Amino acid sequence: MRLDTQVIPRRESFKYLGSKIQKDGEIDKDVTHRIGKGWIKWMLAFGVLYDKHVPLRLKGKFYKVVFRPTILYGAECWPVKNSNVQQIKVAKLRMLRWMCGHTRLDRIWNEVILDKVGVTPMEAKMREERLRWFGHVKKRSTDAPVRRRERLALGGLLSPSLAEGLSETVFLPF
Repeated sequence: MRLDTQVIPRRESFKYLGSKIQKDGEIDKDVTHRIGKGWIKWMLAFGVLYDKHVPLRLKGKFYKVVFRPTILYGAECWPVKNSNVQQIKVAKLRMLRWMCGHTRLDRIWNEVILDKVGVTPMEAKMREERLRWFGHVKKRSTDAPVRRRERLALGGLLSPSLAEGLSETVFLPF
């Protein structure tokens, strides 16, 4: 590809607005990148989070304010797969276990750790982010490009009952 006289090499992925965009449309590198950013934030706050004198609920609030937004940045637009959700859950639970001073060898259930720290499951937060974004999309005028697919569905390409269900329940990224 050329831009005037300069040759631009073809890339498999590139960074745009903090997200990794892959040629094949997958988000594996972006998920890994976001988890890495979360661990970088973890290392910056390691002293406080590993202190046994800091209450677990306060550590949980710190997690909710710093780590979760870092890891889930841009997740409302991700076409997530179960493997991506699993990667995020593993990283989250590793952080939370270390906050509590436990390891996997202690054989404490994930639900107990989540309850101790006062954190909700990651899937629920990802769903909440998607629904919040979807609400913003629904508020846009019907002429906005982001509502193009809905206009097509409602324009007679589908039966009226199916189009109505589509516009109300399905996450429409375009």
